[in-house]
Amino acid sequence: MYTKKLWIFLEFSEALHISRVDIVRKVSLEGEASDERRLYRVTVSLPLLHKEPGYFILYFCAAFFYPKTANYRKKRLIKKGVMNIMGFKSDIEIAQETTMAPITEIADKAGIDRKYLEQYGNYKAKIDYNLLREKEGEDGKLILVTAINPTPAGEGKTTTSVGLADGMSRLGKKVMVALREPSLGPVFGVKGGAAGGGYAQVVPMEDINLHFTGDFHAIGAANNLLAAMIDNHIFQGNALNIDPRKITWKRCVDMNDRQLRNVVDGLGGKTNGMPREDGYDITVASEIMAVLCLARDITDLKERLSKIIIGYTYGKIAEQKPVTAGDLNAQGAMAALLKDALKPNLVQTLEKTPAIVHGGPFANIAHGCNSVTATKMCLKLADYTITEAGFGADLGAEKFLDIKCRMAGLTPSAVVIVATVRALKYNGGVAKADLNNENLEALEKGIPNLLKHVSNIKNVYKLPCVVAINAFPTDTKAELDFVEAKCKELGVNVALSEVWAKGGEGGIKLAEEVIRLVEEPNDFTYAYELEGSIEDKLNQIVQKVYGGKKVVLTANAQKQAKQLEALGFGNCPICVAKTQYSLTDDQTKLGAPTDFEVTVRNLKISAGAGFIVALTGEIMTMPGLPKVPAATKIDVDESGKITGLF
Repeated sequence: MYTKKLWIFLEFSEALHISRVDIVRKVSLEGEASDERRLYRVTVSLPLLHKEPGYFILYFCAAFFYPKTANYRKKRLIKKGVMNIMGFKSDIEIAQETTMAPITEIADKAGIDRKYLEQYGNYKAKIDYNLLREKEGEDGKLILVTAINPTPAGEGKTTTSVGLADGMSRLGKKVMVALREPSLGPVFGVKGGAAGGGYAQVVPMEDINLHFTGDFHAIGAANNLLAAMIDNHIFQGNALNIDPRKITWKRCVDMNDRQLRNVVDGLGGKTNGMPREDGYDITVASEIMAVLCLARDITDLKERLSKIIIGYTYGKIAEQKPVTAGDLNAQGAMAALLKDALKPNLVQTLEKTPAIVHGGPFANIAHGCNSVTATKMCLKLADYTITEAGFGADLGAEKFLDIKCRMAGLTPSAVVIVATVRALKYNGGVAKADLNNENLEALEKGIPNLLKHVSNIKNVYKLPCVVAINAFPTDTKAELDFVEAKCKELGVNVALSEVWAKGGEGGIKLAEEVIRLVEEPNDFTYAYELEGSIEDKLNQIVQKVYGGKKVVLTANAQKQAKQLEALGFGNCPICVAKTQYSLTDDQTKLGAPTDFEVTVRNLKISAGAGFIVALTGEIMTMPGLPKVPAATKIDVDESGKITGLF
């Protein structure tokens, strides 16, 4: 037991946000500290001080004593100016402490007949896609959640999506949330993401961030089955005349492993196959992931799989012919492996709102949205469907609107653009360590990033939108007022979101604005039409969505564009792979630059998915691990309880 008097400063609030903080006062702390559990019992006594009525929060981070344990959560407020905090809990601690409802109850709440439910234990289930064919009634309203360009300061799209759904549920609305599946969290160096945080999460969180229901493993198996059939075909005589030097299909694994980017396989003699250069992508960058996400049903899935181009035949460029998975007769077996993976996964939020988590991460290299099947199922079951797209609105939202909505015939009713004051100041040139200080000058420099995304949604796609400010305790009234005023100049309202700390209660204001917005008329349109050259469509994306001057195709990309157009793929939509951190292809250029060029170094057809992938900058389809991967902090005890998956 110890007692200590000290000053508490706001720099401990970096990763946490509850409400606006108006006080920093000398406090007395008493408690026990455990290095094993890293929990502290703290008693804080102080006078209640208010700058604004209704906004009193004392913010304390136990990491003051143990700097490596900064991810703590609010426990409870005590009346009369005394607050007891038993640590600030991590996301996994909050998730594990909740009492989940049996998944059958969640299914009943969503209106899912038990005959469509395939349980994976007590708290997760798959939904038979036949529900879509057999369920009658009109579709509900579709709400897209997107954001400004990501920064190290954090934004909180998934957290906002979950909290918004819970907020709408508290208002008595029949609502569901559709989210992407995270990749295998520990090997990525961080939590997989896409599960939310604080008191706005989907659960069971550790299951969702790890193996879940095996969808990604099925995708990897289907991908690698095709790879095996390619090499076996060559080994067995190569009747299709496949040029091993022109194979575009890669193997994949749900793992960040730089060692696998470029490999040579088939070594060790004739019986081991034909030696050739090969490589691995992460599973989520596989075309199989995009095919799964965009397929309408099992028949469409099989047809898309058959169209996948795996490489080209021997001969001069003019003589080369594409070879497909259908040519290898692989589509049936691949579809069989993916049969169950195509079924959306039903889980719940902390507040028991039905949630579907299915497919689609990484908008900088792939589709970046949850599956079409999941979205349509939510629309069929609920009056309001909340969904999100990966990274900033220049990536995830652009692909959601220009690719997914176009292919699936979807029309969003409203868009939520998530931002934080901290991230906008970071865009204005403030170092991460100094983001807690009020800085209106930096905010003015950084806010063009938000305004560009708002303008895109409102003026390019012609959709009603609202800006959700994900509240941090360091946000000042002056900063919040500044953001609100700038957004109103564009005719867009701002809603303060406090869902991280308060769950659905903190999302009610945002929910009310969204409910109002969806009734407004919209004239949804795409950023570009499919007719026209590949370069023309890329120019429209660069100019309209990114705010740049033009696209520049390298000599290699120019040759690829001509070849793709000659093969009949010129009218496909474009899936641009670029950094998520900037509107440009240079991650260091923050804010909203103008008069820049975007260089495309490679063009590849994903014929199964139905789009052309344009690679820009230094985007990699097989990233590496950081110096200290999150896997080093993850453990499981004798009872099977996981810790460290933050």
